[in-house]
Parts: sequence; structure tokens; C-alpha cells
Amino acid sequence: MRVRSLLGLTRIYEALSVARRMQSPATRLGYLPRNYYLCTDFSENLLSALNANNFHTMNILELSEQEIIRRGSLEQLRAMGIDPYPAAEYPVNAYTDEIRANFTDPELDADGNPLTPPREVTVAGRIMGRRIMGKASFMELQDAHGRIQVYINRDELCPGEDKEMYNTVFKKLLDIGDFVGVEGYVFRTQTGEISIHARNLKVLSKSLRPLPIVKVKDGVTYDAFDDPELRYRRRYVDLVVNDGVKEIFIKRTKVFNSMRNYFNEHGYMEVETPILQAIPGGASARPFITHHNALDIPLYMRIADELYLKRLIVGGLDGVYEFSKNFRNEGMDRTHNPEFTCMEIYVPYKDYNWMMRFTEEMLQRICREVNGTDSVKVGDNIISFKAPFPRVTMRQAIIDHTGFDIDGKSEEELRKAALDMGIEVDATMGKGKLIDEIFGEKCEGTYIQPTFIIDYPIEMSPLTKRHRDNPELTERFELMVNGKELANAYSELNDPIDQYERFVEQMKLADKGDDEAMIIDHDFIRALEYGMPPTSGMGIGMDRLVMLMTGQTTIQEVLLFPQMRPEKIARRDKEEAFTALGMPAEWVAPVQKAGFLTVEALAAAVPGKLQQDLIAINKKYKLQLKNAQPAEIQAWVAAAQERFPQPQQEK
Repeated sequence: MRVRSLLGLTRIYEALSVARRMQSPATRLGYLPRNYYLCTDFSENLLSALNANNFHTMNILELSEQEIIRRGSLEQLRAMGIDPYPAAEYPVNAYTDEIRANFTDPELDADGNPLTPPREVTVAGRIMGRRIMGKASFMELQDAHGRIQVYINRDELCPGEDKEMYNTVFKKLLDIGDFVGVEGYVFRTQTGEISIHARNLKVLSKSLRPLPIVKVKDGVTYDAFDDPELRYRRRYVDLVVNDGVKEIFIKRTKVFNSMRNYFNEHGYMEVETPILQAIPGGASARPFITHHNALDIPLYMRIADELYLKRLIVGGLDGVYEFSKNFRNEGMDRTHNPEFTCMEIYVPYKDYNWMMRFTEEMLQRICREVNGTDSVKVGDNIISFKAPFPRVTMRQAIIDHTGFDIDGKSEEELRKAALDMGIEVDATMGKGKLIDEIFGEKCEGTYIQPTFIIDYPIEMSPLTKRHRDNPELTERFELMVNGKELANAYSELNDPIDQYERFVEQMKLADKGDDEAMIIDHDFIRALEYGMPPTSGMGIGMDRLVMLMTGQTTIQEVLLFPQMRPEKIARRDKEEAFTALGMPAEWVAPVQKAGFLTVEALAAAVPGKLQQDLIAINKKYKLQLKNAQPAEIQAWVAAAQERFPQPQQEK
């Protein structure tokens, strides 16, 4: 028999009474030995659990009715000798998508019998739906590739006298969300649906928490699991119940594979560089700081891998690239996550003009391989990655969108211009930051189609080679797509003296209060002094690229586990805080179930209302406690008020 009420049969509470008389602290009311849910001889099961000291210590008042029922099913499976979490390999030999794709209706002889036997398959997955109809039933099975219907006939599943696998296990003890294995053959039902006719069913994993049930009817979705915060926190549920989410991450892998293959075909080497660094170099950003206990030194989480990759070019490697996890202790929004994936590549004997051609050809190829076309739809925009992309200088872009010419302007002139444009600036910003703010506020968002913004002022690019025709500029480009930077590339600075002087200028900005200014990396300068060939380097934000290739508008949609604020959990006092008020231990959980999680909250309780709530909880959950008397409850509240005095109410 299965537990169907919230706690099941009265015998459970008879067993609880035995436990209380034994004064076992491990079996106080509200905490169940796991075998309580087994609907046989409860007293006997309780004693064996006590002897084994094997207790299930989740407070029953914290469980929903469905969760309690599932725990009951779990124990009944064990009682039947069925391991709900078997360790042995389950030999899957087919998946739902290829079963559908490869199915063909068999040819029939003159009598209507198939000429060839049906295909035998072994599949495994999660139960996502069931239709139980007496001796025959259907269930919907979901694996990593899709869903398929499974037909289950009692007498074929259980050909002998014992029908428990169908009558009890399948019909009563399995739930939506459970994992099962199915052996059977593929056929087409009378309604035309390709299905599996089950001959054997095996329990692979019992789910104890019910999935949200998303219903779709006539193209309309009901009870959708669509709250963004819940989806990102519980991505494991999001992947199960929401169609299309898994496809985003399949495409993410395709983007990485396509780019990696492109680089490998050109003969470049994938490498790995340190995440923990003594100096956070390679970008202007605020780092995360940690501490190495053995060395007793501070270390920084990587903000970029640029300087290490350039060291490898000094060492003679002919083109290197890395997909790196970078960390920047900055803001979080729809396009920024503090932990993100970046790809950087450095190729000797090339310049930024070559890198522009290399980049646009690569992106066109990735788009075709991932989506089968040169274009993608992102929001309301159709973005074409067909090469070549337009080239616009930074100076011309600002002129086009503001009418202001940055050429030859001093820091004060740039600051005044920014303020006149309504852009917030401060005294810590040098020329480079001011120009960056103007471009970011007035220009960047206007470039929807892929566009190379080129020839940046030298103040904005401390690691970039001076422009061959204008020493006030650098040979740098940023690729703008859909109003955001996607890639950043240079003709790399390989003059160690020039590089050192630019580091010094960065330190002057740090002295003014710019906490994103670069720190001098003396070892990198030393490496350059050994000689680095002319080199072009490019970095691309992989998360933003995946956003574009999948048509997503927020970075959280393309990260399996994006950074979230800590989940809000209501503060709850320990049992000892309540028993110190004179409250019996068995009443602590019901009082907290009534909404008084802390002694401070209890101090504000109305004793009469609390008594009514406790009587209702005692009855609803069949706790079989002797109801507390009004004087007892008043004493608890009064003791709480001694610790947390309440304001006097006006009469």
C-alpha cells in the first residue's frame, strides 16, 4: 500500500509515540527515520532504523505533499528489492532522434505480416508524461536528443504471474521526472506516431522533487517555467522543461569547435596560460584579488592572457591561441558577467590589416557552420556576417555621430566636450578614457552590422604599435556588432622602450585614482628586450559571439550557470533558541511552519491567532500532538517579548 495522505497511515504516529517514549533525540517529531514511509509494520521498521542509527533528518513540515509521496515511493521500491539508484551500466544503443529519423514501415506479405523483424532498441531517459489505461499505458520518454512515446502492455512487460512491475512500480511508484531504461522494439501506432513497444522496464533514478509541468495547447504555453532568475539558478530544470534551451548550448559548442578548427587549419597552436597571476596585465580592468597561503603573496585572477601569449611569440612559436576564462571585478548586466570566456590569438609577421581579413572570414565561416547561413536574427535586427565588413576610423565615427573632432584636443577640451554632450566624467579620466566614454555613449550602439572601428588614439591603447602614418594613433581595431564590441585587435607593440614608457603613463593614471590602469610588468618588458617579431593579435568575447550566433540578447542566456546574487533565504533560529523560551522541542517545527521562523518574529505573535494556526497544522499534518493550551502559548510569546520588547500600541 502506498502513502497517499500527507503523512500516511495512523501507524506512523503510533511508531512516533514509541520513539518519544524512548526519548531518542534523533526521532523527535518533525524528523523521520527514512523507513517511516514503508507501509508495512511501522513499529518494526522504526526499531530497525533506530538500531542502525539510520535517520532521514529532513523536517517533514518543509516538504510538500508531492515530495512526501515520492519519498514513500522510494522506500516502497526498496522494500520490493528494487534499487532506485542502481550503479551498474545501462547499455543504451539508440537515441530518440535517430530512432525517428531511421524508422521505415516494414513491408508486408500477402497476409499482412511484416517481412522483416522490427528494430530492437535499448533507450534510457526521463519520464515526461504518462497515460495510464488499465492493462496498457503510454509514457513519454525524454533523452538528450528529444522525446519519444513508449507503449507498455501489462502482460508483455510481466509475462508471468507476478504483475508488480506494471501494477505497482509503473502505475503507482514511478512519477514524472524519474529516469528509466526501456528495452523493446520500434513500431508505428494506429495514430501514426513512431513509438517503442516496451518488453522490459528498469528504474534508473527516482526523482524526489517534482518538475514544473509546462503545457502547450494550440501553440499556447501554460504554466511556463519562464522566470529568468529561477531559470538561471536552476538551469538543470530549465534544460529539462524548456524547449530550445539545450539547442543554445549545442550551438555554443559548435561555435567553439568551428573557431578552433579554423585556427588549427592555419597551423596555429592552442596553449594554456596561468589564471592566477602576480600582475593583472593585458587589459584595463579591475581584477579579483586572492591570497596564496604557501607563498604568502597576493595573486590576481586573470583579466586577460595577452602578455603570456606574447611571451610565447618571443619564444618562437608560430601562432598561438587560447580559449581562456577571464575574471573582472566590475558590473553585471545583460552583456557583462564577471566570469567570461575570451579567445585571444597572436600570429607573427602579420599586422592589423591582415587580422581584419582573417577575422571577417572566420566569422562568416562560423555563422555558416552553426546556422547554415551568413545571417542571424537578433531581436529586431537581421545581422549579416558576409565578408568584407566596413572600416571606419575612431575619429570619423565620433565626427559622424557628434560633430566633434577629437584630433589634437587636450584632456581639458575632451572633458568639456564630453560634459557638453551630457556624458558623466570625472577627474581621474585621462584622454584615452574620455575618448572611450564619448565613443561608447554616442557611437558604439549605432553600429548594428559588423563594422571595424580602426586607428585609435594612442592614449586608448597602451599595448598597441603606433600607426605607421600617424604617431598620434595606433594600429588597432575593434569590431562592433549589434551595438557592442565583439573583437579587439592590434598590430602589437614590440618596442620594449616604447612599451615601458606607456606602462609609466598608465601608472600615472593609477596615481590619479584610475583603478583600471595597467601595472608595469617588468618581466614582460624583459621578454620584449629579447626581441619579438612583428605580430598581430586579436581577442574576441566568446560569450557575446554565442549571443549573436544564437539570436540571444542577454549574456545569461548563453552561460549555463551565470553569476547570480546570493539566493535570499529567510533567517531561521535554531531549535535551542525556542526551547530556551520554555517551548517543547516538538512544537518548534510547527511554530516555524506557522511563519514564526525566529524568536524575534514570535515576539510579535498574537497568542490566540497562533493557537488557531497550530491546531490547524496539527490536524492537517496529522501530527497527533496534544494541542498547546492558551496559557502555554502566551508564556512562549511573553518570553520572546522579554528578549525583543514590542512597541506599546496606542489605545
